[in-house]
Amino acid sequence: MEPRSGCPINAAVEVLGDRWSLLVLRDVIFGDRRHFRALLNGSIEGIASNILADRLVRLVEAGILTRGTAARGQRARYSLTEAGIQTLPIIYALGNWGLDWLPGSEELRSRQRLMRDEGPAFVEELMDELRTRHLGAPAKPHGGPGPLERLDAAHAAGVQTEP
Repeated sequence: MEPRSGCPINAAVEVLGDRWSLLVLRDVIFGDRRHFRALLNGSIEGIASNILADRLVRLVEAGILTRGTAARGQRARYSLTEAGIQTLPIIYALGNWGLDWLPGSEELRSRQRLMRDEGPAFVEELMDELRTRHLGAPAKPHGGPGPLERLDAAHAAGVQTEP
């Protein structure tokens, strides 16, 4: 797809500028949802199957995701590319803005709050973990639980504190 102009902001918005693309990336990154059915059924926003199929095609065409080959009757697996992993700082910044300016449930805000509290080093560590999971990069050693495990724990703690 050829962007409407040579402006890098325009080009990025043309790929990532609709809510569904960013939410699909959120679910792949934080929910480790890598198959169509998991993305469809795991979407708390209720994405329609035709919209999900369209966004997956667009994200693959843009080089943000890859789609593994699947034999007939098998599920295709989606993986982040390096370009997809590099969307994490964008998603992180959007989440921080949402924490500051928009209401939401504690359960769903807990992961973002942990990321903010941990700072940019956590985002880098998470990107390294995504490279291991999606690109087959060697795991980098770290003491204690990894970033995705810590995010899941923060989410679980947020669920327990919901009224």
